[in-house]
Amino acid sequence: MREQLDSPSYQGLATFGMRPFVTEASQLDALKPDIAVVGAPWDGATTNRPGARFGPRALRANAYDPGTYHLDLGIEIFDHLRVVDFGDAIISHGMWEKSRQAIYDRVSAITTRGIVPVILGGDHSVTWPSATAVAEAHGFGNVAMIHFDAHADTANEIDGNFASHGAMMRRLVESGAFPGDRFLQLGLRGYWPGEEDQQWMRENNLKHYRMQEFWERGAMPVLDDVIQEAKKRAPKAYISIDIDVLDPGFAPATGTPEPGGFAPIDLLRMIRRLTLELDVVGFDVMEIAPAYDHADITVNNAHRLIWEFFAAMAVKKRDGS
Repeated sequence: MREQLDSPSYQGLATFGMRPFVTEASQLDALKPDIAVVGAPWDGATTNRPGARFGPRALRANAYDPGTYHLDLGIEIFDHLRVVDFGDAIISHGMWEKSRQAIYDRVSAITTRGIVPVILGGDHSVTWPSATAVAEAHGFGNVAMIHFDAHADTANEIDGNFASHGAMMRRLVESGAFPGDRFLQLGLRGYWPGEEDQQWMRENNLKHYRMQEFWERGAMPVLDDVIQEAKKRAPKAYISIDIDVLDPGFAPATGTPEPGGFAPIDLLRMIRRLTLELDVVGFDVMEIAPAYDHADITVNNAHRLIWEFFAAMAVKKRDGS
């Protein structure tokens, strides 16, 4: 097994980060990992370019795994952190309710065992069942949503679809899983949503930090405010990343690219700080559509966001924090 885990990324089974592959909840009980990675290959709620259903496979097979020692944090990640790949939720093509239940059940099997789920999307509607499972495990209202995205995803419906990838954050608020005042949205920009949805966000006390503010003040000063607000709003946090929060120059492989986004150098460090300073109990990366990628640039940036999360979690476990 050790030789398999230490082999180059182009050899062996394509599990995420070459981590052990498990399929049954009983294996989670036996191995007792700190983190379990699960894929959710659903993209039936996209409004522009499809293809995010292939995101989980690309993150497992195409990402360059350079090593497991974090230079800045000075830690050998997997000496301190046990991570497994829990496979995929079984998606039924074109059947949202059945697929949503499958995603919820898979994530629930992780989070109810005290294991932190990392969910690979899939379009952003996947966050609805994933985050709901996490909120139910920790108590509705006890988890803040740290939402990185070019778009607020707070539409009531899009083209009659109440389960659109642009509506799921409203569904989380309406269900009570994440009340509006538990929401912190980072990186919003562009031309959507419009005034009606903006008014709904104000009425429900969602807090957002637009790219304009990051540009004017700088990433770390804004993040200071985000961390302070998150700690005031809930004892735990869920981080959800739509890869389109990155500028399309760094993440072309996504369904709804919006110019003017973050550079990876800033986003990686924000994920590191959030993980080190908050009690993060769920993490997802969504909307990677590899058919539009060039040299796996989007896949590798998304992979490193997860790697950064792993490294920070390893530091916390090593230090007993």
